Amino acid sequence: MAEVEGSSPSVPTRACILEKAFKAKEIRTKSVPEVSIKDQIKQLVELQKIDGEVYAFKKDLQEKPAYLADLKNHFEAKKANLKSLEEKSKAIVLQRKSFEGELKSREEEIVKTNAQLSQLKTNKEYQAKINEIEHIKADKSIIEEKILLSYDEVDKVNAEIEKEKAILAEEEKGYLSQKVAIETQIKEIEDKLKVLNSQRSQMTAGVDPANLAMYEKILEKKEGVAIVPIQGHSCGGCFMNTPEQMINEIRMHDHMVSCEMCNRILYLQEEL
Repeated sequence: MAEVEGSSPSVPTRACILEKAFKAKEIRTKSVPEVSIKDQIKQLVELQKIDGEVYAFKKDLQEKPAYLADLKNHFEAKKANLKSLEEKSKAIVLQRKSFEGELKSREEEIVKTNAQLSQLKTNKEYQAKINEIEHIKADKSIIEEKILLSYDEVDKVNAEIEKEKAILAEEEKGYLSQKVAIETQIKEIEDKLKVLNSQRSQMTAGVDPANLAMYEKILEKKEGVAIVPIQGHSCGGCFMNTPEQMINEIRMHDHMVSCEMCNRILYLQEEL
């Protein structure tokens, strides 16, 4: 009915309001499609396959640098052992030079003391000087023995050095070979992760945000396994018994059902 100029606008009836509300709800329902729990489960199962690989690769990626560090430490220990032997050889040579200095000093003392013999006037002084010379000669003999032993010792250490050098050369070849192999594997894993992460991004686009958030929270806490099938009457994650009532809930596909023990999302393989 047309409004008369100057009159109050007509008030919508309760029936009109309800009709408009119904139409608005109908439009919203059409614009937001209903999320099927069964389809969501299927998507999460496929996503789990990717995440299982991602988790395994990431774990491997964490372990390889540590293994590489162990190889390096082992090689560095071998190098340190060689360096220790070389330092020992140098120390023996330095000590020998010190002995040779002492030997020369004793020889000079003997010459000097022998020269003093002709100047002595009494037999007592002469005998005392002879005893002094004998003591110097005894010291000289001990020093000569030490010098000879040092030659034997340095020869023995040098033989160990040469042996250790040969071993270290082989160790270095093995270390460098394994280092290259591990670095190559790390690069390959990183490349695979890039591909998997790209696939994952495409796949998560179709998962309801709330379901994805729940899945990823479980994924982080449960070592990369967030959704598992029922095996017999047991959870495929923690292997604890799953009540028949819970299995019936899974079959209904009304909501996501989680294991009461490990909180992983459960599904029935035959239902998919």
